[in-house]
Amino acid sequence: MKYNDIDFTTYFKNYPDKDGYFGKYGGSYISPELQQAIDEVTAAYKTISKSTKFISELRRIRREFQGRPTPISHLDRLSSQFNGVQLYVKREDLNHTGAHKINHCMGEVLLAKYMGKKKVIAETGAGQHGVALATAAAYFGLECDIYMGAVDIKKQAPNVARMKILGANVIEVTEGLQTLKEAVDAAFAAYAKEYKDAIYCIGSVLGPHPFPMMVRDFQSIIGVEAREQFVGMTGELPDAIVACVGGGSNAMGLFSGFLDDPVEIYGIEPLGRGTTLGDHAASLKYGSEGIMHGFNSIMLKDENGEPAPVYSVASGLDYPSSGPEHAFLRDIGRVKYDVISDEETLEAFFMLSRMEGIIPAIESAHAVAYAMKLAKTMDKGSILINLSGRGDKDMDYIIENYGIR
Repeated sequence: MKYNDIDFTTYFKNYPDKDGYFGKYGGSYISPELQQAIDEVTAAYKTISKSTKFISELRRIRREFQGRPTPISHLDRLSSQFNGVQLYVKREDLNHTGAHKINHCMGEVLLAKYMGKKKVIAETGAGQHGVALATAAAYFGLECDIYMGAVDIKKQAPNVARMKILGANVIEVTEGLQTLKEAVDAAFAAYAKEYKDAIYCIGSVLGPHPFPMMVRDFQSIIGVEAREQFVGMTGELPDAIVACVGGGSNAMGLFSGFLDDPVEIYGIEPLGRGTTLGDHAASLKYGSEGIMHGFNSIMLKDENGEPAPVYSVASGLDYPSSGPEHAFLRDIGRVKYDVISDEETLEAFFMLSRMEGIIPAIESAHAVAYAMKLAKTMDKGSILINLSGRGDKDMDYIIENYGIR
């Protein structure tokens, strides 16, 4: 299928290009010394990703350890609210560790093992990436340092406990707003000092090349499975697919399976408390082109052109930029990016919990909320939602701050 002169039958062979660009977005904007370390990662990934031994080992881990394939569930009771429009969810919440993050973490740590590294370093916001990486590090026997903002540590206490139990060193970041951006800053700084013995396992389709490509590739298992499963269940493709977007790893995972299909694709960002800068984290909706954390994309900026303060009820979405591939897909019009507020998200969180017995991660509830909103505009059809994680980590925070509705 062609879309705005982009041939999606060969899309993954051409994007990113050899320099890591999706159109004008992506690339690698880091120091020459750190670039040498990243070049080592790129070369190792290009080699190992074509290795039958690596592919077979990753498939075995996904099957025997992660619990893949994850199923698709039809939301029968919730669908009954929307005039015949049928809602489905891809159950990434049923992965070991409770979210999609384990998909790329097992791949990244297997790569680190192949490269002879002794430690993995990462940032985390909601804690799901941190838990997944701590799990992978324990599985392969590597040291693990996780940088996490002080605000997120308080919001996500259950995941902090899990990381520590798994043997990870959780390092509190107290600079700036003490959330995801500052955690990324701190993790990059640590990696610059330790790259000879460590590898930075970034938690989304972000950062300098090859990380946006590498994380997308590992997450593409979501879309591959979902497409086959949905057609097997219904005999046809969904009319629309929906996923939340912070950095955008779960979304790129799902989208990858459907880019070459006649399916409407929606990426949903957090509107938070409203459109005022500092009250949301909707970079693709309200941002402009800019460079941060070693890559060029769309970002929210303050009056000085620096990354702006951001907010979301979901710790995993409060990042002032988005993956470069999302910026590219937005520009060419293949994916529609829209926003959902905290209030709409919380309503969807409780509706899915009570009508279907599935407590979603608050990040994933953004996608559920948008799918419900979209369903109201449709006369018929089907919507597949990526349920990127479960809500165990969010329950105490929601009850304390919003109560039981």
